[in-house]
Amino acid sequence: MENHRKPSLLFHVPCLFVLTQLLSWVTTQEFRVFGPSDPIVAAPGGEAILPCSVFPAMNVENMEELRWFRSRFSEAVLFYRDQEEQKEGQMPGYSQRTLLVKDQFHQGTAAVRILNVQASDSGIYICHFQQGVFYDEAILELKVAAMGSVPEVHIKGPEDGGVCVVCMTSGWYPEPQVHWKDSRGENLTAFSSETHTKDAEGLFSTETLLVVRDSSVRNVTCSIFNPILGQEKATAMFIPEPFFPQASPWKPAFLVTLTMMGLLVLGTSYLLRREHSARLKVQQETVNFQREKDESLKTRDDALRTAVYRLPLLPVFQAHSWWSVIEGKQLTGQLGRRPSSMQIGARSTSRPGLSLWIQPLPTPSLPSPQTG
Repeated sequence: MENHRKPSLLFHVPCLFVLTQLLSWVTTQEFRVFGPSDPIVAAPGGEAILPCSVFPAMNVENMEELRWFRSRFSEAVLFYRDQEEQKEGQMPGYSQRTLLVKDQFHQGTAAVRILNVQASDSGIYICHFQQGVFYDEAILELKVAAMGSVPEVHIKGPEDGGVCVVCMTSGWYPEPQVHWKDSRGENLTAFSSETHTKDAEGLFSTETLLVVRDSSVRNVTCSIFNPILGQEKATAMFIPEPFFPQASPWKPAFLVTLTMMGLLVLGTSYLLRREHSARLKVQQETVNFQREKDESLKTRDDALRTAVYRLPLLPVFQAHSWWSVIEGKQLTGQLGRRPSSMQIGARSTSRPGLSLWIQPLPTPSLPSPQTG
């Protein structure tokens, strides 16, 4: 009996070894992990789902580890092990906003749902699936963006010499770019003004105004562009001719007349100022000339007074004439042979100064000598 039992035990040992190796090979067979080829788009405040699948398809419920992370492996967005989510090593910003989607575990697909998407959630994610000693990873991209409503365009009315056209839209993220074009494709954005507002969910609303002054432009298009998604929505508007302000024929004539009057006023002001300056110059020259003349006359009169008081008494002979050089006037007198004295007088003239004259005193005539 004992000899019969020993071969039986020896037979079971190899079988157990083969079974263990087979089970290990089954649980560690190679697989590939795939994610969406296109970026995943989510709006601010909404939800984002990041799915990953294995090939060949297998149930991933009992897989050793499922992990979604961003730049660092140790900082997980979601970590699944031992058939339940693990909080260890999870990033604080995702601890209350992530859920593991298990609906398609049996088909080899697992996903992370991110709640209340924020702008900071935008970027690259990596999903890591591991079973035994084998693992594989896939890369996903999440873009936080939103395509808003189709723009509404209407004519506001005449404004600033043209027609004001308004374009409104809402529900965009990030802040959209607004472009205006005419029917020929020419950019009219430079003639517009924009106003952006942000609601509680972080979405942008835009209102832009365009003033069209060229009456030949009858069609304009308002385009709203999302720079992250590279997509746009546009609406065209036809502007009827009656909306353009009618040109008045008297306006050009009024502008020309106003310009000519302005030039005339400027010219007249210049001439008056020039004439006034010339008049002031003449008056100043006259004053200077009169001052110099007065000073010259005063100097001459002072010199004459000094000369008169210094004149010596000269002998005067009868029937002799003498001349005075004072004032250039000739003075004559019939004097006695030796006058005893002379009178000196003065008389004023029409101009400032002193005109001098000398008048000799009369002397008795001498008797003529008698003959014999």
